[in-house]
Formats: sequence, structure tokens, C-alpha cells
Amino acid sequence: MSAISVDPATGLKLFATRAAKATDKIAGKGYSAIDDVSLKTLPEPPAGAVFNAQEQARYRDFKESRRGAADYMSMEGEFSRYLEDVYSADPVEREALDDECEILVVGAGFAGLLLWHKLRNAGFEDVRFCEKGGDVGGTWYWNRYPGIACDVESYSYFPLLEEMDYVPSMKFASGFEIMEYCQVMAEKFGFYDHCLFHTTVEKTEWDEKTARWTVSTNRGDMMKARYVVLANGILTTPQLPRIAGMEKFQGESFHTSRWDYNVDLEGKRVGIIGTGATAVQVIPEIAKVVGELYVFQRTPSSIDVRDQRETSDEDRAQWAQEENWAKKRRARFAKISTGRTAIQANDDYLSGKVDDFKERKQYERQLSAEEMVQKQLDSNFRIMEQIRARVDAIVEDPETAAALKPYYPYGCKRPTFHDEFLPTFNKANVHLLDTAPTGVREINERGVVHDGQEYPLDVLIYATGFQWMATSTFNMIKGRGGQTLREKWQTEGTQTFLGIHSRGFPNLFIISGPQGGGGSFNFTDAIEQHGDYLVWMLETLRERDMDIVDVGAESEARYAEHCRKADIATAPLRDCITYYNGHGDAEPGSLAYYGGGRWHKFRVQAQESLEPYTFEHSGT
Repeated sequence: MSAISVDPATGLKLFATRAAKATDKIAGKGYSAIDDVSLKTLPEPPAGAVFNAQEQARYRDFKESRRGAADYMSMEGEFSRYLEDVYSADPVEREALDDECEILVVGAGFAGLLLWHKLRNAGFEDVRFCEKGGDVGGTWYWNRYPGIACDVESYSYFPLLEEMDYVPSMKFASGFEIMEYCQVMAEKFGFYDHCLFHTTVEKTEWDEKTARWTVSTNRGDMMKARYVVLANGILTTPQLPRIAGMEKFQGESFHTSRWDYNVDLEGKRVGIIGTGATAVQVIPEIAKVVGELYVFQRTPSSIDVRDQRETSDEDRAQWAQEENWAKKRRARFAKISTGRTAIQANDDYLSGKVDDFKERKQYERQLSAEEMVQKQLDSNFRIMEQIRARVDAIVEDPETAAALKPYYPYGCKRPTFHDEFLPTFNKANVHLLDTAPTGVREINERGVVHDGQEYPLDVLIYATGFQWMATSTFNMIKGRGGQTLREKWQTEGTQTFLGIHSRGFPNLFIISGPQGGGGSFNFTDAIEQHGDYLVWMLETLRERDMDIVDVGAESEARYAEHCRKADIATAPLRDCITYYNGHGDAEPGSLAYYGGGRWHKFRVQAQESLEPYTFEHSGT
């Protein structure tokens, strides 16, 4: 079959351009369930524990000793090799395109796959996808490190389980299982016929005369589209720490976002920089095979109980008795999905056996905003005391345990959940190097240098995460007046409506962008809400015989101010420096926004009144 063909029934172009390849070097399928109850049990909270302002002050001092976002650098020059696609064969040769489609979508992860399913069901068939990688999956395509698994229970995270007639194999599914699920979805829904793989969008410009977006790519394409959707995720740009001498290292090195399975770790001296969400999953797996493992930690993670377990036959039989069991479970999960509570949620509630997760507290009077914040701070502190006590209960060496204890408010650093991470530090071949507060400062030809001591390494792994919402796409989109999206936000502050629209960029929709709420920390639930909204908007345009939509300045400003105030109101709970607040430099309300029920209220009001929108008919 050629890379591009024409469907004789519809006249639409069909694409067969993926270059995915499997590798037999990927041995791990995520970590398995364990039977040791002590590793799956969190100590009881200490009686009467309340918020400790001294702990908050300690973290604030720690923040000020760091250099913020300047601690990180882009993967450029000789480090650009860390961005190479190591999972795919060479791109399939194809002709450059200069045609037109109705809807062009950037990204082929869960957001793109879900959107295609919804668009097709609504009768929108003239849809084209551009994907940088060689297959579907998005974050699950790029991230394939040993031990990778879902952070959210898979029965709620996997979308369309009923439609796919599928039940995940484990409560927290392996990333490899998720990747395979994405591939099966794509096959089932005919997605591959509409996607250009190994295709990076380099420029997107609005043409006022034709009311079309012109989309240019790295493959020489110059395509036109009436509507453009950004569905390329929020953690797409890996980052490196800025460390003196890092270019000198003579051993093997790579970033976890492009795990190199051609590098054999067995029996090797391996160093890993970082102990965030990725490293927490990686470290227990590679510790089983390496000779010596040196873990360089700047900030300890909060390691809560995961209680990983296989999906039982009893579970499958029970869920099958409830119509639309997965949709209902996902809805119940969304009501409680606030970090730890969601992870620890009672399965009886999620399965619909009981009416609620826990008994609601009753107060004699409505608490003030300040009182609510204080109660949340107290609850936060008790949770952290439990997590710190868990470290002492598991880690045998007192010095190592002390370094592994998180000392910041819950959620300042992305919460993690694992049953094997802490006991890994009881292994004789695993060594924790506490590099607080400024991290590793020197690398030479042989390895890492810390506090004047050299640690020779065969392999150096960077588990240093991603830039939050730093997709370069925002720099390449020019709306009305020739201004890029990034330029608008830099001059006016981040201004969107629902996180989906931005004034001056008609017919552009952003899935899970800045200020993009959805009412759930379950990412797939949030993007499904965005997808439903987008389909509603396209249907509304069709019904009104309009083909251009933008938002008014007043509506955009009102929504942006809401995001700012919501961020400020909860700031005491997150007196933090982290990637989701621009390492402490982001303006309030400019990046992450959870939104809860308020986002849905804004959305519903807008859909009922249509007041925020300006509709036009282009005549073309």
C-alpha cells in the first residue's frame, strides 16, 4: 500500500505513514503486585497533628536558594540527540501536501484518539492528524522506561472501556499496556487512515481573506484547514539540568523520555539524576539489574502507598453486572480525584456498592475562606506526617531515611505512589546522594562530582522531567494581526476562555492548555470534557450556518481573572516551587488550573447563553 491513497467512496485521502517498530530489548512491562502488607500500609496519622509553619518556612528557604527555571536548559546542540525518536523506523516516504481539510489536529495521544472518536460519531469525517512520533500514544509513545505505569487507577484512566470491551490487567496499568491499548483504539476506529506520522507542525497562520489556517510542517506540507485543534499535551518538552561539564561525560547517557534500550545496564555503574515521578518508577526496576546505582536527589518525593494489584476474575464479573460500569466509575472517581484521596479511594464506592466514599463532616456554621484554608493545611500536614513515618518504617539506614523524607506541603512536588521504591534503598548496591538544595553542580569525563567526591559511572540517566506547557507550538501559531499565541500571552498575560479559546485566534481550539480546567485530576477525564465541548461547538457552528468562532475580550478577561483569583486563594496550600507554577515564576492563574465545578459552570453558562462568542460566516 502506498503512503497516501484516495478513498473512492468519499474522495478523502487516506494515510498509511506510521513507522512504528517494536524492540525485543524492552523487557519490563511495569512493576508487579507484591504481597508484603507492610509495604502497602500507611501509618496512622499522629494524634492532634496540625500545620507546622516551621516546615513551611524551611521549604521557603530552600526555594530561595535555588535559581528557579534557570536550573534547566533546552536540549540543543550536542544534547539534541536526547530528543531523537529511538522507537521508530525511518519515516515512510510520502509526497508533500498542499490540499485542504476541514479539521486539522496536532497530536495522536489519548486527546487525539478520543477527539477522533467523538468527531466521527458526530459526522465530521474530513479530519487530519499530524503526529511527531511514529505511532499513536502520545506520552505513552515517548515514555517507555522500565517500570512505567499509570498514576491514576487504570479502570478510570483508560477511556472508552465499554466501547473497546476491555478491562485493564492491573489496577495501575503498565505504560506498555496503555501504549498497546492506544494502538488497538486506533485500529478499531480507523484512526491510522487519517494521521500523518513523523510530521511536526512548524508554522500555523490565520488567513483572514480565506478564513483558513495555513499549516506548514517539517515534511514540506503547506496544508489549509478551517479549524485547528492543539491536542499535543502539556508535558511534551523534556528538560535537562544546567550542570557544569555535563558535555564532557564519556560514558553512555540519555533522558528517561527517550529510554535507550540499546544501552545494557546489567552489572554497570549507573547514576540517575532526579527523584521525581519518573525516577520513582525507574529506580526500583533498574536496581534489580545494575551493579551499582547512585541516585542523585535534590528534593525528596512524597512516596505514598500504591497497593498495586492484578485485576481479578471477581472484579471483572462484578463490574460486568453494571451497565456502563467504566463511565460510572470514572464519574465517581472524578468526585474524589484530589491526589491522595483518589488513589486511596474505597473500591466499594468506585464500584457503586456504597453511596459515598466517606461520611461528610457537618459544621454548625459555614466556615470562612481562611478557616477552610487552615483546615486544609492541617489535613495536608497530617498526610505528610504519615508519609514521613512510612519512610522510617521501611528504610533501614537512618541517614538515608532522613534524606528521603519530604518536608514540604503535600502537592508541592508531584505526589507519587509506589510499593517498591522505599525498600529499594535497603539494597546494598543502591546509594542515595542528597544534593540539596542546589542539586548536582559538576559532571566530568568519568561521572558525577558532588561535595568534592567523584562517582565514576558507566551510564548516566537524566530523570529531570519536562517543561510544563512549554510546547513550541504556541510560538508558531499566528492569529489575527500576525501575533503569535506566545506573544499575546507575554504582553497581555495568559488570556483564554475555558483554556480552549484565545481571542484573536479564531477557529483554534486548545485541549488541556493553560487555564484549561475540566474538574478532574484524571487527565483523560479532563480531555474528554474538552472533546465533548469542541464537538458541541462545531455542531453549533453547523446549525447556525456559521464557520468562524472567536471569543469576546470581556468574557476572556473575566475567565482569566477567575483563574487568577482561584490560584491566589489556594496559594497557601502550595507555597511551592515546581514545574506546574513555572518554578515559582509564573503569574497566578497563568498555567495550571484545576477548576473543579467552577470550570463546568463557566462552560454550561457559555453553552446556554452563547454570550462569550462571536460567530461569523466567511462566505467561502
